[in-house]
Amino acid sequence: MYGVVVKSPRTVLTVVAVCVLLAAMTTLTSYSVTLYRLFCQATGANGTTQRVTTASATQSARDVTVFFDTNVAPGMPWRFVPVQRSVRLHLGQDALVFFEAQNLSGRDITGHATFNVTPDKAGLYFKKIQCFCFTEERLAAGARVQMPVEFFVDPALGTDPSTTDVNEITLSYTFFESKRPAGARNLSRFAAVPPDAAAGGKLFAERCGACHAADRARVGPPLAGVVGRQAGSVAGFPYSAALQAAGFVWDEARLDRWLADPQAEVPGAQMPMRVPEPAARRDLIAYLRILHPGS
Repeated sequence: MYGVVVKSPRTVLTVVAVCVLLAAMTTLTSYSVTLYRLFCQATGANGTTQRVTTASATQSARDVTVFFDTNVAPGMPWRFVPVQRSVRLHLGQDALVFFEAQNLSGRDITGHATFNVTPDKAGLYFKKIQCFCFTEERLAAGARVQMPVEFFVDPALGTDPSTTDVNEITLSYTFFESKRPAGARNLSRFAAVPPDAAAGGKLFAERCGACHAADRARVGPPLAGVVGRQAGSVAGFPYSAALQAAGFVWDEARLDRWLADPQAEVPGAQMPMRVPEPAARRDLIAYLRILHPGS
């Protein structure tokens, strides 16, 4: 008979085994980046941060300074910056910070952010609760939005012998144009979020707590009941002459302008801090509204 090749069972088994091996190698190669990223997220390798649903850690007396670094991939027409360059917080303290992205092009673009922390050994202890970096994110042509990131640094960093020298951590993001834009979430959702008093409480502790308390004077006056109160009117507190003479009542619009730029709102005032993020001011004011005397 012509054209018939008889193969032994051993030859057939060898061919099948080689095909299976090649298929497995191809599959592993296709998913190697994803698998490696999942490994890093689970172990903190290469400074990859950890994701959690809530801050359950007890605060430590030790503190660290977290710096923020942002980048966009070459050719991606976005402006992407941290609204604040750094924050100092206790280990275990829940922090809320903001990043701003602006699409400089005339078309909608979907991006995906990669992230890590340095030094690498701190990655295991850097816990993210909320972040824009876990999903594909679409930004409309010409749109600008401020995006929150909520995180804490696990107090266990302070007891690990390998991290006793870590006093500064840098959280870095790089936005790339997404290769899988289908199903992307719209970053405009952050602009439509209603005021959140709980988020404002975290911001108050993070940014205002060093100088202000609810029912007692510290560096600044007590703030319980400030919404609806006459400016410069807490008895016994040494206000600046500018605030004593201001003659207005604190309402939400006035507080928003004050937090954005105290010196512009009341020239000669002594308040040194600004809150440049509209979303942060919105949430802080929501928190101040519920700070009644005795609360």
